Amino acid sequence: MAPRPLSQEEIDAALAELPGWESDGDRLRRTYSFAGHLPAAAMVIHVARIQDELDHHADLLLGYNTLAVSVNTHSAGGRITERDVELARRIAAVAPAHDVRS
Repeated sequence: MAPRPLSQEEIDAALAELPGWESDGDRLRRTYSFAGHLPAAAMVIHVARIQDELDHHADLLLGYNTLAVSVNTHSAGGRITERDVELARRIAAVAPAHDVRS
C-alpha cells in the first residue's frame, strides 16, 4: 500500500519542528551552508547512509559549500508523506555534526 499524502495542516505542523525546512506543496526542501566543500561532502555521505537505512531517498545537490535537499514520495504521487518528514528529521538531527552555518 502506498503511503498516505499528508494534509497541509500536517505538513505545517511538521515544519514547525524543522527549522529552516520549507514546503512548496509537493516537496520538503532545505539548503544547508557549510564552512567549505569537505564538510558539505561529508554531510552527503552521512545523508546517504540515513537514506539507505530508511529506504527512502531525497534529491541532493552538492555545491562548493552548500547542500540542497529536496524530498517527496514517488509512490504517493510525488506528494509529501510521513516518510519525507522522518527523513527530514533525521537529516536535521545530524546536520550540527557537520558544522552547518545555516
